[in-house]
Amino acid sequence: MKIKHLILFTFFLSDDYNLLTIKISLFLLAFALYFSINGFFFTDQTMHNIYINNGTFPFIYQIPLILYSSIITAFINSLLKYLSLSENTIIKLKKENNIDLVIQKAKKQEKVLMIKFFFFYIFSFILMSFFWYFISSFCAVYRNTQIILIKDTFMSFALSMLYPLGLNLIPGFFRMPALRSPKRDKKCLYKFSNIVALI
Repeated sequence: MKIKHLILFTFFLSDDYNLLTIKISLFLLAFALYFSINGFFFTDQTMHNIYINNGTFPFIYQIPLILYSSIITAFINSLLKYLSLSENTIIKLKKENNIDLVIQKAKKQEKVLMIKFFFFYIFSFILMSFFWYFISSFCAVYRNTQIILIKDTFMSFALSMLYPLGLNLIPGFFRMPALRSPKRDKKCLYKFSNIVALI
């Protein structure tokens, strides 16, 4: 739960092997992603619906937009996490028994991590610049839809904070029977739970 939930991962998980500055950068970038992707879904049809409904946007029309933005943002976030998080690399080094090999691998992994961090910050800067330009333009042109955009963004963000709560229970439903099996004959069930946990 602490790994998959963005707020818990950023502010409450302090004993992992990821840099706090990178985790905070990921959090801010994720929120900017939600804001911008929700803005992308405000099409001519959306504006027409807002106009017809006298400046309001019925919640039933918002549900698909919120779901789409949550899915797209989760996908982009997973790519950004791959570029920025160092925990898996360090855990692999800790599992190695040969000290000379660990030192040799650590030097290589340090270079790899530095390159990954460099590309993460370059990519983040480009994305944030684009988001700033897009949101500024959107809010300047569509002044009457700013509140609706902010509401949609917070609903998408809230949804992304809620779905890990349910999604992380699913692997446990498969893993617990496999671990409690007296004959230890449910390896397939345990492996399946590991696959589900990767989602």
